[in-house]
Amino acid sequence: MSESVLRSLDGARGGDRAGEGAAEPLMRDLIGDLLRRTRTEQARTLREVAEAAQVSLPYLSEIERGRKEASSEVLAAVYRSLGLGIADVLGELHRRTSPARFERVGQRRAHLSRAGTTAPSRSGQALVMSLAA
Repeated sequence: MSESVLRSLDGARGGDRAGEGAAEPLMRDLIGDLLRRTRTEQARTLREVAEAAQVSLPYLSEIERGRKEASSEVLAAVYRSLGLGIADVLGELHRRTSPARFERVGQRRAHLSRAGTTAPSRSGQALVMSLAA
């Protein structure tokens, strides 16, 4: 790939947000990490899970590494093969992303307060934002 394409991909992955600190992770990275951790905690091989989910082993490996955006049907098959439900997955993703999101929202509010502007109250909205990240 050309250097400019790689820079564009890095920018999209990192978010290209000047001054916002660490970029939010992509959903495919979060989901892949969750699937791999769950599989290894169960002491199962990629082959076992791929066969149970009826997904090719290389494709499942790519999903776990965050390199492929799997369809909801494929993800559901993998979740089921690991004994997970969608509520388990979303709950775990929320648990892993909300502390960072709340911290960042709090920093923005503190910054706005110092500038003499009050930030509107957005109770409950951080949950939706963290899942969309």
